[in-house]
Amino acid sequence: MLTHVDAANRPTMVDVGDKNVTVRTARARATVVFPSDVLENQQAGTELRTKKGPVFDTAIVAGVMAAKRTAELIPFCHPIPLEDCQVSVDWGAPGEVVIECAVRATHKTGVEMEALTGATAAALTVYDMCKALSHGIRISEVKLLAKSGGKRDFTVDGPA
Repeated sequence: MLTHVDAANRPTMVDVGDKNVTVRTARARATVVFPSDVLENQQAGTELRTKKGPVFDTAIVAGVMAAKRTAELIPFCHPIPLEDCQVSVDWGAPGEVVIECAVRATHKTGVEMEALTGATAAALTVYDMCKALSHGIRISEVKLLAKSGGKRDFTVDGPA
């Protein structure tokens, strides 16, 4: 059953007034894939720099800023005061940048949208800062990795 529709099948915000306040966490990942000929000399643990500046550091800041503003971007998301938001950006497989966003709040509703928004905005920032290298860059597999603190915990391997 969809939660964001009312009895008349119209869009509505979910009423969380009767929910319990619990510690809510979520972690999401986005992967940015570069064409094989673009980044031949990447090294794990090294910052990627373009004429626009330090790509990974800028993406981290963008991811945190976006996670904090999720309710302004996604209809019906409740504004949630985040207690923590950590974004990591590093090299994955050759030609891939892996971004993870982990968030935590003590609230009545979950923070998975904040984690997904943070990871996605960081990936978009990597794309924007690197598009002069190639427009063949892809953002792939944005996904929720885990969430806890609500009715059901979740991990990519199944319910926790």
